[in-house]
Amino acid sequence: MQRIYLDHNATTPIHPEVKKAIIDSIDIFGNPSSLHEDGRIARILIETAREKVAELINADPEEIMFVGSGSEANNTVLSLVSCSGARCSLHAPAESDLVISTIEHPCILETSKCLENRGTRVKRIGVDKRGIVRMDDLEQAVTESTSLVSIMMVNNETGSIQDVERALEIAHKSGAMFHTDAVQAVGKLPVDVKKLDVDFLTISAHKIYGPKGVGALYVKKGTPFCPLIRGGHQEMGRRAGTENTLGIVGLGRAVELRAIEMEAESERLGVLNRILREGIDSRIENIHFNSDPACCLHSTLNVSFEGVEGEALLLYLDYEGVEVSTGSACASGSLDPSHVLLEMHLPVEFTHGSLRISMGRSTTREEIDYVLDILPGIVNKLRRMSTVYGGER
Repeated sequence: MQRIYLDHNATTPIHPEVKKAIIDSIDIFGNPSSLHEDGRIARILIETAREKVAELINADPEEIMFVGSGSEANNTVLSLVSCSGARCSLHAPAESDLVISTIEHPCILETSKCLENRGTRVKRIGVDKRGIVRMDDLEQAVTESTSLVSIMMVNNETGSIQDVERALEIAHKSGAMFHTDAVQAVGKLPVDVKKLDVDFLTISAHKIYGPKGVGALYVKKGTPFCPLIRGGHQEMGRRAGTENTLGIVGLGRAVELRAIEMEAESERLGVLNRILREGIDSRIENIHFNSDPACCLHSTLNVSFEGVEGEALLLYLDYEGVEVSTGSACASGSLDPSHVLLEMHLPVEFTHGSLRISMGRSTTREEIDYVLDILPGIVNKLRRMSTVYGGER
């Protein structure tokens, strides 16, 4: 059976050209910190990739540090709030505020809870029904005691594009640093860190057809910084540990290809998104779109179906060869709706039945047509089953 992959927000398949770049470099084993020839060759590969990442977001190469994942980058930035190191001049821990949104990725939400337990004051800003952070609330929350504001650029579940420019303006007005988790944005939308004047920005390779286990953190020149991982002098003293040369090579090639393919792909996926949305709307009743086309990423469509469990819908689609994801998660035998959808105040009857369809460079019109052919029947079947069994959740 042919598999149709529509879960690109979770991870992307490695681009053939990225795979080739990694294979071509597979025998380059030298430690990039070594001064001999094998070490110098590895160092050249890493610095070339650094230049490519910097070019994509209009940064200077020395402002790019390589990390093991987007989660590590985000943890690194948030750890600065409680840092008292000599190189970090943020507010002292006792008087620091951290401001985040309620729809951030779990690596931000969980880290903020940890910091809160250590004494950091954390303020969490809600969103409107479109999933957009309320700027009026953010403005009230950010004060002179705020050391860091972290607002994601694009939400991973709904694709909502946040007003990062306005949020950054609010943060800087009060003297706070500003970080944006741009994992779902870089390579899909144009990003210019100099134009934004952002202090920190997170990138992940496996979201843009690169390998897993590698990402990048942009740190604006002159911004206070303390390493999360301490030890050697790697990454200009900002992140200890021997660099993942092959992963970094893959990331470098991935961002290079994004610069070439992004614009045309964006237009193509925008068309497919519209076809998918209109097709679902015309063929299935009692639905709720959680992705507003006026302010959401072209490649993401999140939709809820009344009277249907998201997990059941996902499994039936998987049986038919379609791979998607759901906004709700099954944990400890109970179904918990997505925290993002709850924050958007979605009607309770829709919170458990969400489906996230995220498209990518391999997605075709034929695949979207196939989904539209089989989805109505699956939804109707699950609704009948729910009725037969008393609609129990």
